[in-house]
Amino acid sequence: MVDYHAANQPYQYGPSSAGNGAGGGGSMGDYMAQEDDWDRDLLLDPAWEKQQRKTFTAWCNSHLRKAGTQIENIDEDFRDGLKLMLLLEVISGERLPKPERGKMRVHKINNVNKALDFIASKGVKLVSIGAEEIVDGNAKMTLGMIWTIILRFAIQDISVEETSAKEGLLLWCQRKTAPYKNVNVQNFHISWKDGLAFNALIHRHRPELIEYDKLRKDDPVTNLNNAFEVAEKYLDIPKMLDAEDIVNTARPDEKAIMTYVSSFYHAFSGAQKAETAANRICKVLAVNQENEHLMEDYERLASDLLEWIRRTIPWLEDRVPQKTIQEMQQKLEDFRDYRRVHKPPKVQEKCQLEINFNTLQTKLRLSNRPAFMPSEGRMVSDINNCWQHLEQAEKGYEEWLLNEIRRLERLDHLAEKFRQKASIHEAWTDGKEAMLKHRDYETATLSDIKALIRKHEAFESDLAAHQDRVEQIAAIAQELNELDYYDSHNVNTRCQKICDQWDALGSLTHSRREALEKTEKQLETIDQLHLEYAKRAAPFNNWMESAMEDLQDMFIVHTIEEIEGLISAHDQFKSTLPDADREREAILAIHKEAQRIAESNHIKLSGSNPYTTVTPQIINSKWEKVQQLVPKRDHALLEEQSKQQSNEHLRRQFASQANIVGPWIQTKMEEIGRISIEMNGTLEDQLSHLKQYERSIVDYKPNLDLLEQQHQLIQEALIFDNKHTNYTMEHIRVGWEQLLTTIARTINEVENQILTRDAKGISQEQMQEFRASFNHFDKDHGGALGPEEFKACLISLGYDVENDRQKQTGSMDSDDFRALLISTGYSLGDAEFNRIMSVVDPNHSGLVTFQAFIDFMSRETTDTDTADQVIASFKVLAGDKNFITAEELRRELPPDQAEYCIARMAPYQGPDAAPGALDYKSFSTALYGESDL
Repeated sequence: MVDYHAANQPYQYGPSSAGNGAGGGGSMGDYMAQEDDWDRDLLLDPAWEKQQRKTFTAWCNSHLRKAGTQIENIDEDFRDGLKLMLLLEVISGERLPKPERGKMRVHKINNVNKALDFIASKGVKLVSIGAEEIVDGNAKMTLGMIWTIILRFAIQDISVEETSAKEGLLLWCQRKTAPYKNVNVQNFHISWKDGLAFNALIHRHRPELIEYDKLRKDDPVTNLNNAFEVAEKYLDIPKMLDAEDIVNTARPDEKAIMTYVSSFYHAFSGAQKAETAANRICKVLAVNQENEHLMEDYERLASDLLEWIRRTIPWLEDRVPQKTIQEMQQKLEDFRDYRRVHKPPKVQEKCQLEINFNTLQTKLRLSNRPAFMPSEGRMVSDINNCWQHLEQAEKGYEEWLLNEIRRLERLDHLAEKFRQKASIHEAWTDGKEAMLKHRDYETATLSDIKALIRKHEAFESDLAAHQDRVEQIAAIAQELNELDYYDSHNVNTRCQKICDQWDALGSLTHSRREALEKTEKQLETIDQLHLEYAKRAAPFNNWMESAMEDLQDMFIVHTIEEIEGLISAHDQFKSTLPDADREREAILAIHKEAQRIAESNHIKLSGSNPYTTVTPQIINSKWEKVQQLVPKRDHALLEEQSKQQSNEHLRRQFASQANIVGPWIQTKMEEIGRISIEMNGTLEDQLSHLKQYERSIVDYKPNLDLLEQQHQLIQEALIFDNKHTNYTMEHIRVGWEQLLTTIARTINEVENQILTRDAKGISQEQMQEFRASFNHFDKDHGGALGPEEFKACLISLGYDVENDRQKQTGSMDSDDFRALLISTGYSLGDAEFNRIMSVVDPNHSGLVTFQAFIDFMSRETTDTDTADQVIASFKVLAGDKNFITAEELRRELPPDQAEYCIARMAPYQGPDAAPGALDYKSFSTALYGESDL
């Protein structure tokens, strides 16, 4: 009860301390502060005052009739406060203090004060409106008080997209009348003068009541009366305005228009709820459709990449050798083309596929949908396994190519060496069989026989000297067979022919010796000098032939040390030439001495030396040949030395660059790992920093390209080893690909964290706290937590799952909650922890990534759409039925989403089923993965 003496002063109501109770005082206080400044002078305008009286009287009667009463004169009927208190009880649904029934002025003031106290308790600020003015029948104050009541109980609760009450009501009118021609609602006065806006509101919600197309803009009175009559007759909205007053007033009263329009808003509030429910369903269905498109894109991209891998692996596993080096080098060139052209785009596709998969999973988690499980064989792990198989086949294929080239190079060298030695041997054996078969000793003189014996001894010496060459030929043929030389058949045939001929020569030599020794007793004259000449000339001649053979011998080396070894051996050979020259001169001196003795003794020699076919001319000719071959050998060795020096330069050049690029890549990998753990600043700062870091990595690509060029030169030079560095091009490529993939994954992780934060409303401080706790328990800085580490991290953040209850950090700050946990001896239950682990680690890897940790914490600390909410929304659209029809879906939802629901909803089987009934409950449950759709 208000004190009588206090009631004599006008009320000065401030913002109510009732908070956001039944009155929602926050926004109302702001709005009322503006509305209480209404221009009271305008109220004196007769037209406006008339409109307000009629409108406010009709509005009050629309509520008072529920209590079986009404007012006639708004100035007089509220003076005793009784009907004013009754009006407030009807519109608020609450009981006011018992009124005083006395007829004295003080009783009336007390009743009005009770009403004003009740209004103030709802958070309404009444400025300069006191009980005495109402009791005295002050029209201005009475109308102001009624307008304040209308604002509080009819308009304040109107909210569209978080606008104020007046703006919300105006926005609602604009949206509802937007499709109608000649209607442009910008205010609550002149926008309503032609009556079309009122008719449009009714037609939008009840089109059967208004024939809108027949209305004319130039007939406002008819339009207004039509809307007022239809609203009163069919919508139970009393006529609060007069058509002529509105038309004849330059600017209709805004408060009267707002009061009347608010009645339409409340009358159609049911339709508004249906629209809200439809919007919720549309939102959920749009998310589901987008996710399905992303899943289809992933399946298609994964299938294409796997198909390429399956086509490529058989090609890399093909180990059919070729016959020539040229054919194998073409295979190597094809493999290089694959490395340079075909594989890099597939590496990018694989990385992008993993990024798309992670983004899809994040969107599914944010929309409270089950995780996406690709079809069998198309998991990211399956693709990684296939990719690993591809790289293993690739590595094996390259090693096989290089080994085959080495093998063919060795084979070509051995084959040429075999041909040279075989040709020299065949040239030496030419005519030897005929000579050994010749029976010239039967008619020879004794001296001739002696000569033949000596000649045969020289031949045997020569034959023995050629034994090594035959063995070398056989050994080379054997090695060609072992190395699977493609022309082994011809080599074996030629080698067998040489061996058979050699055996025949041995047999014939033995037979001829026996024949000569038979007649040796008859032969006495032997020219010792010729014999000595023959004995010394034969090995010297063989030495020269061997020297010529060695000087013309092909060589193959791969290192500078090998060629320097050959040069050293050649220098040693040249150092023996003076001794050989002295031996040559000594042999020639024996021949000259024989000729001198014959001439001095007048002995006629029968032509050439009977003991040997090696004449001084042959010795001199071969010696000259050796002298010519030595500088040629010098030149060949120097050219090869220059080539090996060039190769050594290429090795050092590649090693110098590789020893820079390799450690650089390793350092960047370690820095990315450190950045992903520390993550200082906001997520946007981290993302910007990571992208700058990524650009710096991409800018380093020219160094890798330079290394590729140097590696290309090394391969073209057939250089197979490099002792100056431990890095191979394959190591560099793999490291570079891993570096690009790691920075891309880290950026994607931060982007997903931003997406999670924005979608779930997580503050930057919460995100930093989550990161700090995660890093604190990530002792090995591996970017993932084990079960025990994850458990400790949850407890440190104040996550309580005991008895299946959840306490997030929103109820108290984390430090207070940690202290509470420690003081109560709290521990995380095994059953609940196992449930949490199944959520954050669905693959049972035993590790919890930071992204999974953030998803779990965001899901536990924010509100999201649930299956129950979607079911409730469908129930609104269905008119509170347990089923919904296709017609209702097409009326309330956009066409594509309505058809989406109709195609997936099962027929309703309940006892109250009607024809065409659809089961929206099982459909809503399936959207969230709780059953099969």
